[in-house]
Parts: sequence; C-alpha cells; structure tokens
Amino acid sequence: MINEPPVDLLTDKLGEKYNGSKYALCVVAAKRARQLVDVAKNQNNPAILDSKKPLTAAAYEIVDGKVSVVNG
Repeated sequence: MINEPPVDLLTDKLGEKYNGSKYALCVVAAKRARQLVDVAKNQNNPAILDSKKPLTAAAYEIVDGKVSVVNG
C-alpha cells in the first residue's frame, strides 16, 4: 500500500479523464516502475533509482508531474 504520497493526490494528478481512478493509477505507476527497472538494468546502474523502490519512485514522479497519461 502506498502511504506517501497519498493515493488521493496521485489519482488527482492523472488528469481530468482519469481523476479518481485507482485502476488507472495502478496501471500508470506499474508501467513507469517497469521502465525505471529496465533503464537501471540496461545501464547496469542501480543508483538510477536513488535507493528507492521503483514503485515509490514512479509515485513521486506522478506527483511531480513528470509522468502523464497518454491514450495510445
């Protein structure tokens, strides 16, 4: 369970279409966490994650507005 940042804040950051959707939050956070892990493995540099777990790093990126939802 994610306690920090709060789930309500995370779902609000997904945009108007997905506002409040915990399912969309799970999908976006999981995809971004997988990207972070893949980059760390490809560059053979686990320090990319700054000693945070990938899901935590993804959550903070969502709150900071670095990750957005794009319909594809």
